[in-house]
Amino acid sequence: VFAVNGFLRVATGLDIGLSTKCVAIPKEMGMCHKIGYSEMRLPNLMGHTSMEEVILKSTTWQHLIHTDCHPHVRTFLCSLFAPICLDTFIHPCRSMCVAVRDSCAPVLRCHGHPWPASLDCDRFPGDEDMCLAPLTKDYKYLDKVLPKPTCQTCPAVEEFFTHKRVLEVFCDSNFAVKVKLSKKRTTLEEQEYNIECQVEFITQGSLLPYETQSMIQQWLLINEKCIERMTPTHRPMVYLLVGNIEEGIILVKQVYRWQRKDSQLTLATQKWKYHKCL
Repeated sequence: VFAVNGFLRVATGLDIGLSTKCVAIPKEMGMCHKIGYSEMRLPNLMGHTSMEEVILKSTTWQHLIHTDCHPHVRTFLCSLFAPICLDTFIHPCRSMCVAVRDSCAPVLRCHGHPWPASLDCDRFPGDEDMCLAPLTKDYKYLDKVLPKPTCQTCPAVEEFFTHKRVLEVFCDSNFAVKVKLSKKRTTLEEQEYNIECQVEFITQGSLLPYETQSMIQQWLLINEKCIERMTPTHRPMVYLLVGNIEEGIILVKQVYRWQRKDSQLTLATQKWKYHKCL
């Protein structure tokens, strides 16, 4: 939950003119719910004057938020699309913009989009002004630093293999995660997916199953072109994603199609518990 006070730098802000009004954050803006406030200023800091425009423009960013490309990406975007109702407009600090941009621009590039000119970090105030700043470094020790998914070439989906070959691949890997993918039926042009993950094994240090599941979900969202190839229809498809963690980066090396009639993957995951790698 976003605590506003934790981000505010005390200084003088710009007075809001009488032309703005407080309105409830609409239900269509799910990305800006549960952030510590429920009303926003309209027009917003992106210059959107109608709620229809706000909803239309903000929904294109919801996918980026789901990738968790930066801890403050939601705070940053919502401060612009749904600014909090105070006596002054509170802009995000330039340092927050730079931090979010540096982490999230590669994800946008992976989807074929540049970092937009409307979010040029030079337009935001320095940290000495009144603005939303990133939490101080004192908070960092609370967060476990997890490996990051990255934009990569989609591995070919393998459909023909033996359990012995799969076990050889397991021996050279840090993780194997079973993934069930399906397309959501949405009215928007943007494609959305259901992603269910089940960890088959992890051999990487202190990673926990739920952390690995979360990282694979992020990998799929960042590499959405891979999901598109793996979900040609609305029918759910099941895959096994196998890969390594190298220098803090998650790399998926192999993708196996897990078909009901094919018991080789089931056999491989069962034998793995007792398998001794050469």
